[in-house]
Amino acid sequence: MELTTELAGHFITFEGGEGAGKSTQIRRLADRLATEGRTVVVTREPGGTDLAEAIREFILSGSAETLGPEAETMLFAAARADHVDRVIRPALGRGDWVLCDRFIDSTRAYQGSDGVGSELLDSLEKIAVGPVRPELTLILDLPVEIGLERAHRRRGTAAGDADRFERETVERHQRRRDLFLAIAAREPERCVVIDANHDPDAVADAIWQTVRQRLTETVS
Repeated sequence: MELTTELAGHFITFEGGEGAGKSTQIRRLADRLATEGRTVVVTREPGGTDLAEAIREFILSGSAETLGPEAETMLFAAARADHVDRVIRPALGRGDWVLCDRFIDSTRAYQGSDGVGSELLDSLEKIAVGPVRPELTLILDLPVEIGLERAHRRRGTAAGDADRFERETVERHQRRRDLFLAIAAREPERCVVIDANHDPDAVADAIWQTVRQRLTETVS
């Protein structure tokens, strides 16, 4: 489903496993777009609003895990609905560029790998986002072990202090990586896989070239 015509902005989402460098690359792209005079909104999921940030804290602390994967998925959907309604849709309506750290594909990769069925995922997605879909999704891909090592190093903590998702097994993270790649293969018109196992400058250049190619009429 495409963006509705009244939304004049541009919506790019960043996806990938733990430690893929999404936050770093979003900042770099935002800075580059800003130098061209674009108005950029940088946001994240779950998050972006007070309600969604509270849900984020509840989920990442591990408190939602005991509710089961279906209930946790509903919490993600509630956060997303508020985020789309209060932040993403208004920004796109103003003609802004919206760069979001995780969106619908993370739910499909993370909760999908936990056994949540596609019928429930489809229904919640339709309710939460409606027609507000990204024009471009950049999937930052790298080996799971490298990503987890980066995530732990970034935190500067022991693995036991990692968040609810970082604590999970390598096998579960590998299933999620496989699902992200499957999504990209299924939707090549929207998704581009970026090799994140390079230095940040090289990754940023690859992202910029992709944005230029895919949104050629809007960036130089």
